[in-house]
Amino acid sequence: MSEKDYLKDITEIKNLMNKSSRFISLSGLSGILAGIYALIGAAITYWLVTTYSYGTLKLDGWIFETVLLILFLVAFFSALTGIVLTTRKAKKTGEKIWDNSSKRLLVNFLIPLIAGGLYTLIILSQGKYGQTGGLMLIFYGLALINASKYSIGDIKYLGFVQIILGLAAAIYPGYGFWLWVIGFGVMHIVYGTWMHFKYDVK
Repeated sequence: MSEKDYLKDITEIKNLMNKSSRFISLSGLSGILAGIYALIGAAITYWLVTTYSYGTLKLDGWIFETVLLILFLVAFFSALTGIVLTTRKAKKTGEKIWDNSSKRLLVNFLIPLIAGGLYTLIILSQGKYGQTGGLMLIFYGLALINASKYSIGDIKYLGFVQIILGLAAAIYPGYGFWLWVIGFGVMHIVYGTWMHFKYDVK
């Protein structure tokens, strides 16, 4: 057997090992749509706050409750879209949607995300609204980096960008909203487009 054949066999073995230990059917299109949902939610929030609340949020006001509902809907539809498109992609590639690799991916993603969500709610209850955008970006970035070990490694780069934006929001809390828009809106669209053409388009 020639050296070329050995290299081919090693490459195939490496690919099989990656498929068995990583969930690689994440859809780039779901990232694009998640970014669009975030931009729509941000636009509605901006309109509500500037029109009815004079640029400030009050914890016990209906505007604040509406903003929380918008955040929940953005997260819900992003997750739902991701599940539907990822399931469809997995079926096309013959990959199992629910196996050990996808379970590890989900657990490692949710732990920092849930911890960050609870901490953000605590900060909100204390009236420290300026810190919430940065916290959401930082914990989301940590969740992406933590999950990248069990999925497409490229998602860690999106995680690093989110953390950088979150730290910038912590330094400049007055720009927290716009940095949130860049992180969850613009960067999701950019990242999703890149992933779509790199992995989804044959």
